[in-house]
Amino acid sequence: MTAAENVCYTLINVPMDSEPPSEISLKNDLEKGDVKSKTEALKKVIIMILNGEKLPGLLMTIIRFVLPLQDHTIKKLLLVFWEIVPKTTPDGRLLHEMILVCDAYRKDLQHPNEFIRGSTLRFLCKLKEAELLEPLMPAIRACLEHRHSYVRRNAVLAIYTIYRNFEHLIPDAPELIHDFLVNEKDASCKRNAFMMLIHADQDRALDYLSTCIDQVQTFGDILQLVIVELIYKVCHANPSERARFIRCIYNLLQSSSPAVKYEAAGTLVTLSSAPTAIKAAAQCYIDLIIKESDNNVKLIVLDRLVELKEHPAHERVLQDLVMDILRVLSTPDLEVRKKTLQLALDLVSSRNVEELVIVLKKEVIKTNNVSEHEDTDKYRQLLVRTLHSCSVRFPDMAANVIPVLMEFLSDNNEAAAADVLEFVREAIQRFDNLRMLIVEKMLEVFHAIKSVKIYRGALWILGEYCSTKEDIQSVMTEVRRSLGEIPIVESEVKKEAGEIKPEEEITVGPVQKLVTEMGTYATQSALSSSRPTKKEEDRPPLRGFLLDGDFFVAASLATTLTKIALRYVALVQEKKKQNSFVAEAMLLMATILHLGKSSLPKKPITDDDVDRISLCLKVLSECSPFMNKIFNKECRQSLSHMLSAKLEEEKLSQKKESEKRNVTVQPDDPISFMQLTAKNEMNCKEDQFQLSLLAAMGNTQRKEAADPLASKLNKVTQLTGFSDPVYAEAYVHVNQYDIVLDVLVVNQTSDTLQNCTLELATLGDLKLVEKPSPLTLAPHDFANIKANVKVASTENGIIFGNIVYDVSGAASDRNCVVLSDIHIDIMDYIQPATCTDAEFRQMWAEFEWENKVTVNTNMTDLNDYLHHILKSTNMKCLTPEKALSGYCGFMAANLYARSIFGEDALANVSIEKPIHQGPDAAVTGHIRIRAKSQGMALSLGDKINLSQKKTSI
Repeated sequence: MTAAENVCYTLINVPMDSEPPSEISLKNDLEKGDVKSKTEALKKVIIMILNGEKLPGLLMTIIRFVLPLQDHTIKKLLLVFWEIVPKTTPDGRLLHEMILVCDAYRKDLQHPNEFIRGSTLRFLCKLKEAELLEPLMPAIRACLEHRHSYVRRNAVLAIYTIYRNFEHLIPDAPELIHDFLVNEKDASCKRNAFMMLIHADQDRALDYLSTCIDQVQTFGDILQLVIVELIYKVCHANPSERARFIRCIYNLLQSSSPAVKYEAAGTLVTLSSAPTAIKAAAQCYIDLIIKESDNNVKLIVLDRLVELKEHPAHERVLQDLVMDILRVLSTPDLEVRKKTLQLALDLVSSRNVEELVIVLKKEVIKTNNVSEHEDTDKYRQLLVRTLHSCSVRFPDMAANVIPVLMEFLSDNNEAAAADVLEFVREAIQRFDNLRMLIVEKMLEVFHAIKSVKIYRGALWILGEYCSTKEDIQSVMTEVRRSLGEIPIVESEVKKEAGEIKPEEEITVGPVQKLVTEMGTYATQSALSSSRPTKKEEDRPPLRGFLLDGDFFVAASLATTLTKIALRYVALVQEKKKQNSFVAEAMLLMATILHLGKSSLPKKPITDDDVDRISLCLKVLSECSPFMNKIFNKECRQSLSHMLSAKLEEEKLSQKKESEKRNVTVQPDDPISFMQLTAKNEMNCKEDQFQLSLLAAMGNTQRKEAADPLASKLNKVTQLTGFSDPVYAEAYVHVNQYDIVLDVLVVNQTSDTLQNCTLELATLGDLKLVEKPSPLTLAPHDFANIKANVKVASTENGIIFGNIVYDVSGAASDRNCVVLSDIHIDIMDYIQPATCTDAEFRQMWAEFEWENKVTVNTNMTDLNDYLHHILKSTNMKCLTPEKALSGYCGFMAANLYARSIFGEDALANVSIEKPIHQGPDAAVTGHIRIRAKSQGMALSLGDKINLSQKKTSI
């Protein structure tokens, strides 16, 4: 057994850069120094023993000159020293000196100071030598009756540890602790005693619990937690006991401690699937979420509610609690709100949708004109999307929701307004009965729209769905109002020339009636010139967009005008009115074209927009039935196809989700009767306490561990050559934010290697936690060295280093073997994720780092190449399957992933197959990666390049 494998319970941070002192100087300080010198010397001795030094000559010195001292600091250090010092001879027998130590600790166990007694008892829990403990047993038993709870508490722990390790030393421990528990008043002592009985003698623990089951609510929270654990374990092992304890768990749901409530609710759900039990547990979770201030706690408890919802039988119970769940929206944290809205949306039914919509409408109104929190805009978006989903699933609600939401089309936040617009577009297409209402509301808010993107969308909706003569006239009026005075070029030139002075408009003041001296009335008026306010000087919105050079909106306007003009011609029979309307529409288009070609806008009109407006002018001049059909029918059909495809996709995903949750029972499946099941077959459900303990220790078995190909051997990296004097290989284990390197070091020489040290350094956002301790390796011996590395962000990291050692008897300098680099793979931190198209575009615009990768592969199929990229980068394709199906020689897809550190990674794949090069031509194109950090963008690019090279071999 090497020094690195020695069991050590106490971990001490050791500075490695200082020179270790000699044994003689330490002996001198321990013998003749004052208390301070002895304390420092003892610390140095402890550090040296931890680093693998033996120091056998100092044992007797410490017993003679340090052990008798009464200084508290020295007593604490001695407890650490006796824990780590070797207590046996090489053949396994106890050292004779230990008898003296044993006697000293017997005195400490009878010391009048309760701190010394208690800390000595804690130390005894760590001893693994029965010969040392045996003489101390009477003193340990006596400590159970000490007046101070600190001593009694640690005495219980000491007895439990000794009973577990060496039962023959105290065979009556369970009986002794049961008697102690009955008479004990202190909560912490009772908790320790009860915990010992759970593990040592469960029947006695149950006997005690049955005597005081009605007083459980009055116990301290630490004891209540242990009681919950006992009930869970008993009922898990023996389900027939459930009826006996379920009332106790119900009582503990009312505990004043949040931890007890949480554990009791979790236990209740596993013990009973009755609707009343599920409802009580869910109510308890909701109360915890509302009352707890920590957002992490809120998210954890929300996850438990989501888990409850996943069970088909429990979903119905939770549907009745939707309004209670919505109380969580009072939390300002966006992540909590997001998860709450998603849960509420999953649980909504025809019974509670009306109440849900009322609450969400109130929340939407609350967010209006509130800008004190940066997440308000995002929260508004979430609410809009939730209301959108509710209206699509329950069409009766749409009429209530639309008027409230359409107020937000004039919102400064473009993202929220875009969500509203998307919702309005879907609603106006799906619900014929709401078209009049939507058009009317749209005309009301049209003049207040501030964003050009929203303006374009609103124009399209008005142009597509205005069906009456009055509505068409209203749209034209709004467009004229938004465009201002026409022709635009002439009016703008006159303004600049000063012929029209908007800043000095003549206004007539109010007329005043005055009474003269003669008693007759006289009127007085005054002409006054006044400067209008800044608001009056502002241009109309559409005019402003055009003068800023945004002519895409002009092309959209031309299409809208063409649609409503063609429809007006069909509705109105009078030729004069028809010509007048069409002429007005053509005048507007012509004046916009003139403006685009002039030097007034900041950017000239593009050729595409000129072509579009010219086409619309031509269509209006000819008014052919064929073009009328294209403009007024084909557009709406395209939208209808898109919405039906989207709805179909949503239904398909919901169906898959419900199939996952539905437990299908095959005709030949065995039926298990609880009463007939043997005790050893009851492990169908995992022990939740055991699972959570394993998760906390990082020992959870991953699912892929069952796969023989995913064995440890696949992750072994060879660090040195087979002919090197020291052979080394490392197993790299990545566990979220930690990387553990398990390095096997083999001495291949016939010499003893002393001070064999693994020296490591890191490149990238990695940090070495501690330096591995030096070893002494016998000829042809081997040892395992563990090194921990912390990870701070998602980027490819490199660990490099060397092994240095001394050869015994050699006069030369230290020998050195340089190790190969260990590359840490970014894929261990990246997970597929989803986001909406709007979020993707927003992030694409915001992220500053871009990496463009040229496609270089031997693959000939576009779909195969895309799936290969998805597999090798752990990204998720946001482009729906339908959009990628079919074959046209080129493909574009958006990919998205998130790291465990919360960093986003976006990618756009634009690939094509050059058909002119034949059927075996390889895929060509580019992949553009964008991320917030440079490391992530570069690392993903490297990963794609590497995976391409592998496929081309």
